[in-house]
Amino acid sequence: MDTTPAPLSHLQTLPSWLLGRASALGHRLVGEQLAAEGVRMPHHAVLCGIAELGPIAQAELSRTVRIDPKDMVTVLNELQARELVSRTRDPRDARKNVLALTADGRALLRRLEERGDRANEALLAPLTPAEREQLSALLTRLISTE
Repeated sequence: MDTTPAPLSHLQTLPSWLLGRASALGHRLVGEQLAAEGVRMPHHAVLCGIAELGPIAQAELSRTVRIDPKDMVTVLNELQARELVSRTRDPRDARKNVLALTADGRALLRRLEERGDRANEALLAPLTPAEREQLSALLTRLISTE
């Protein structure tokens, strides 16, 4: 006797449900790739933020990557312990820390970008190149009102 629950036909057609499932799959695939390098998603977000915006004040980075300031301290402590980022006092304002990537941090970020690309390739494998572009464009429009 089959004990598989019946599909929730209405629920499983809702865009919010489908986006949630796709998001969970994407997070799992990317998370697995990041874990192979000993980092989690917040670490990756911080490394990317510093690479693109650095040197940057810690508070500004926290706002930009949307990580709570208390959590940001933990993430930065972990990255600094691995010598991936440097955190120094801002010469213009001693109350602020300025963040920069170290050489090891830049090397790790390059590897993470390659791993992230592999994870996203796996996520989008069922789609044609045109469908991938369309999906990205549509998702960008959805979140542009955030």
